[in-house]
Amino acid sequence: MAKYLSLNDMISLGGGLPSSEYFPFDEMTLKVPTLGHFSEKETHEEGTVITAGKFDLEQDKSLFDIKTAFNYGQGTGAAQFLRFIVEHTEIVHNPPYQNWQSTMTIGSTSAFDVACRMFLEKGDYLMTEEYSFSSSVEAAKQMGARILGIPMDAEGMLPSGLDSLLSSWNEAERGARKPFVVYTVPTGQNPSGATMSLQRRKDIYAVAQKHDLYILEDEPYYFLQMPDYAGSPDVIPQPPASHDAFLSSLVPSLLSLDVDGRVMRMDSFSKVISPGSRIGWITASTQIVEKYSKHADLSTQSPSGMAQLIMFKLLDEHWGHAGYLDWLKHMRTEYTKRRNVMIAACDAYLPSSIVSYVPPQAGMFHWMRIDYEKHPAYGKKSFAEIEDAIFMCSIKHRALVAKGSFFYADAGAVHDGMFFRATYAAAPFDKINEAIRRFGEALREEFALA
Repeated sequence: MAKYLSLNDMISLGGGLPSSEYFPFDEMTLKVPTLGHFSEKETHEEGTVITAGKFDLEQDKSLFDIKTAFNYGQGTGAAQFLRFIVEHTEIVHNPPYQNWQSTMTIGSTSAFDVACRMFLEKGDYLMTEEYSFSSSVEAAKQMGARILGIPMDAEGMLPSGLDSLLSSWNEAERGARKPFVVYTVPTGQNPSGATMSLQRRKDIYAVAQKHDLYILEDEPYYFLQMPDYAGSPDVIPQPPASHDAFLSSLVPSLLSLDVDGRVMRMDSFSKVISPGSRIGWITASTQIVEKYSKHADLSTQSPSGMAQLIMFKLLDEHWGHAGYLDWLKHMRTEYTKRRNVMIAACDAYLPSSIVSYVPPQAGMFHWMRIDYEKHPAYGKKSFAEIEDAIFMCSIKHRALVAKGSFFYADAGAVHDGMFFRATYAAAPFDKINEAIRRFGEALREEFALA
């Protein structure tokens, strides 16, 4: 019926939308960063106040208002804000085929859940990095999927490992059809922090073409790509001088390489604006987006209209695309500082005889390999017992880091290394430094080092 609502003089008694007359909201006021003044202190003292009224659309004050945003919406999200998202996707990724679309989600975990419902049958295998985002692994398992971990190196998933697995697939032995869905986090991978180079992404895509795979590209950390660690927490390279230079400094996405329409990219505002917004989006071919939208209409429905209105006022009306890119440049610089503080602390406090790591080039996570064979109980205790002993000793020293085994894609597979994950995303700089110092103390105690 919705297509008839726009007819002149139409009086609708057909839909079940409540009257906005009974929404107990008249105006919403936000204080947000002024362009070029992004710090928390500057925002508090001299931020810009923006306002959304109940009838701004009728009064020609805005394209989006409380009356519209706070009512039921389409699973695609509000057209006013979706337009900004589509324009942003075109500016950043410019997918190289014509019939691509974007549609909103309530975050990438939900988007992944819907994708599993679309692509997988019970008993199917899903391929991902051998260490993977635990929520995605569990979501797939809950729908009856089985997980295959693909070997990794410092750049993430190995194309040769993916190709070898698929080339030798035996349905009878595996008890399942050849898998065709691969899930990957190419930039600042959680948990390893690995970032695929452009060549690695091209190689993964070539394997996908060879075996007719569909790629679920999960990219919440894409804009948190950083320059190389320069050996000191105080060395922060100047940010790119222009928006074009900033975008050129980013490793191109799999979506930007997709000439076949075999990539569904999942984006999110969670890591660059706020997780509580619960707004993200997917980009894929029209056929996939149409099916996704039907799932959304009958499950999650639209992302929160309140959240959409807040984001629309900030990103579309206040900052615009140029301002949003300025904010993303700012976020990149801030996370570079945090990464540098953690790496400097690791250099200073962790025993290099048993700990090794590669400074991450994107994201929020630092992945540390522990030479567990040097543990005094090696050969007497199991891998899991040694890992747990290190974990609990760190807890005793009041430093919380995550076990690598928390992120096994396939817990039954053989894993040849012991890892711990630390995040530099939230703690203040001095707390990052102190936590790493305490973790170093725990390692020295557990390994009986001087």
